[in-house]
Amino acid sequence: MHRPLLSLVVMIGGLISIMIAAAGCNRSDSAPPQSTDRPRVVATVEMIADVARSIAGDDLDVTTLIGAGMDPHLFKPTADTLATLRSADLVLYNGHHLEGQLGSALESLSQSKRVVPLAEGIESARLLADGDAIDPHIWMDVALWRDVAKLITDELVRLDPQHAEQYRSRSADYIKQLDELHAYATQAIASIPTEKRLLVTSHDAFNYLGRAYNLEVLAVQGISTESEAALSHVNDLVRTLVDRKVPSVFIESSVSPKGIRALIDGASSRGVTISIGGELFSDATGPLNSYEGSYIGMIDHNITLITRALGGVAPERGLHGKLSHVQH
Repeated sequence: MHRPLLSLVVMIGGLISIMIAAAGCNRSDSAPPQSTDRPRVVATVEMIADVARSIAGDDLDVTTLIGAGMDPHLFKPTADTLATLRSADLVLYNGHHLEGQLGSALESLSQSKRVVPLAEGIESARLLADGDAIDPHIWMDVALWRDVAKLITDELVRLDPQHAEQYRSRSADYIKQLDELHAYATQAIASIPTEKRLLVTSHDAFNYLGRAYNLEVLAVQGISTESEAALSHVNDLVRTLVDRKVPSVFIESSVSPKGIRALIDGASSRGVTISIGGELFSDATGPLNSYEGSYIGMIDHNITLITRALGGVAPERGLHGKLSHVQH
């Protein structure tokens, strides 16, 4: 090879090497940091995970097992689910059989890790029951969920005491937001005319909301979505809706609307038109990375929608003007 040509090849090779090295540096600089030193918290449902993230800030890695729109009553654990649980330093779950099919895995894991059933940390006198079964849907009562936020705070401090001051401070700020939400729910539901304060939904997830905010609640299915409603129960509900001239019933984001459709069809067969008041978030929050995907946004959505659909007074876009859907 001629010397000038050889020199050109060497020079081009050198330039390529420099470019590759520079590109490698750029990839490294732009890649998200891979943090491996933060303790890991795994929460079964987003309502719990959202509170934990709000209190943990960037000091902990918080992961959700059962995502938005998924029914925890019917969730079936996979090998990946179990691997995620085993990777946790702390597992937070609701308990009282909300995560029914995860129960045995959580019980087994509790032999080697800190696994906390938060709803079971609430005194039994404040819980609702259906026969022998405790109603697990305690997040529907903001005052009860405020106490759960305090339990989560204690668990985070126990896990990572070096950031205890930060956790306590964030927790105090978050609880103020919950107090504001509770006051809004109380005022909004109270504005519904007394004769219209009947909430009819797909399954019995709203009894704590009804008790907390003075609202009668009826449902097609029981506190778990695993069982089908009896035809006689559906017929009784139709009769109630017709007799009381209920204008709207509600579907749920994580539950089949089949039962609600049966109520509407049954009323129609009697010459009565009942509308769907909208879609409520019951056992799961709204879409990920949306306001409704947070616990506060989820409850704000439910309270605002129920109030407006049943004839009460609430701002069109909710407590903070952040709701993404305007309904009724």
